[in-house]
Amino acid sequence: MEATIEVRGLRKQYGTTVALDDLSFDVDAGHVTGFVGPNGAGKSTTMRIVLGLDAADGGTALVGGQPYPQLRTPLCHVGALLDAAAVHPSRRARDHLLWMARSNGLPRRRVDEVIDLVGLSSVARRRAGTYSLGMRQRLGIAAALLGDPPVLMFDEPVNGLDPEGISWIRGLLRSLAEEGRAVLVSSHLMSELEDSADHLVVIGRGRLIADTTVSELLATASKGRVDVRTMQRAAAMALFANAGGTAAVNDRDAVTVSGLTAEHVSGLLDAAGLPYFEVTPHRASLEEAYMDLTRDAVEFAAPPVGEPR
Repeated sequence: MEATIEVRGLRKQYGTTVALDDLSFDVDAGHVTGFVGPNGAGKSTTMRIVLGLDAADGGTALVGGQPYPQLRTPLCHVGALLDAAAVHPSRRARDHLLWMARSNGLPRRRVDEVIDLVGLSSVARRRAGTYSLGMRQRLGIAAALLGDPPVLMFDEPVNGLDPEGISWIRGLLRSLAEEGRAVLVSSHLMSELEDSADHLVVIGRGRLIADTTVSELLATASKGRVDVRTMQRAAAMALFANAGGTAAVNDRDAVTVSGLTAEHVSGLLDAAGLPYFEVTPHRASLEEAYMDLTRDAVEFAAPPVGEPR
């Protein structure tokens, strides 16, 4: 089976609300693909349609070239974590995984393998209702890995994890992709995707906004801007504005300049006799690039802190 997810022309509407509007993208083998967008963008709806939990009004969603309902042993084709709380609280963690294994013809030894892999061996016989959120996340990841599938889908996998757990899941995602699997990760934490994803699918209001590599997106967001550190920030900003540039404040002694090259910026500062510590090409963060892309697709937005309502 191919390690791919193929989404083609997906459409979904709930009453008068359009959740997905002709959405198409691929998740390829050997890559961690970040799946991002504002609240209400259609991420969860898309993932549920891929997994056969919701029906699309139009279009197709295939796993390894097949619709999910046609997979005879789905855990061996695609593993998913959508909701860490979707475990009966009175069921012991190991029993929950044993039930899933039996339903897909998987051996008992595989249950113990994934329990050990996610670090739950010492608490495997405890009831799921006694688990913390982070422990339930690990249990959900164990369930996703149970059938050793070539395709994996995770919705907010670091939610509830401590720093050690976040570092662990980051390494796990990369290792799964390096094994040749297709890994789709939905997350609101851009900093985590910047460290683990190499491809990004960005949607807003049910439509595709961007389908690109993380490196290409960061390069595009960074282009043409310059970071400047100076103790005379106000004077420097006025200088850049007079030269046709635009300056935005970063922190106490730093500004980012648009519309002027680094050489032009340093030349202006030298000519004006303004001291500065640093003039470097700006490197955008993934969060910054994401905010620029989705600015017009945010459905629920509050005014910036400090501004009148």
